[in-house]
This record gives sequence, structure tokens and C-alpha cells, in this order.
Amino acid sequence: MMSKINDDALHALKIAFSYMPKAIEVTKYEYGERYQQVLDHIEAVREILLINDVDPDEVYGEIHPDDSPNSSY
Repeated sequence: MMSKINDDALHALKIAFSYMPKAIEVTKYEYGERYQQVLDHIEAVREILLINDVDPDEVYGEIHPDDSPNSSY
């Protein structure tokens, strides 16, 4: 089992993840021959977030609360 990362590193990972494309957006047309590598990178980051008790689907809203589709105006 992998160990958890410290809070500063986890926050930095959340920020980076919030700018990564969603896996559904990654296509061979858009990313060429490296599309599988991009998918692998996204999955690797998702796994680390899950190990650290972070729901990857909630990260964008946490990092960008004013731009989240669930925010109330």
C-alpha cells in the first residue's frame, strides 16, 4: 500500500489535477499517438488522490469554487 502525501503536496496535486483534461476528453484525434500515455497519467493522479481520501470528481469544485458547475450565484 502506498503512503499518504503531506498536505502541501496534496494541495499542489489537486491544483494540477484541476487543469488536467477529463479522461473522456482524451482521444487519439486530439492527442495523437500519446493519447494512451495521457490516459495513464490521469489515472495515476486519480489513484494518488483516492489513496489520500480525496474524491477526484470533487477536486475541481474545491480548487475553483467560483467556476464550479455546482456553485450558487
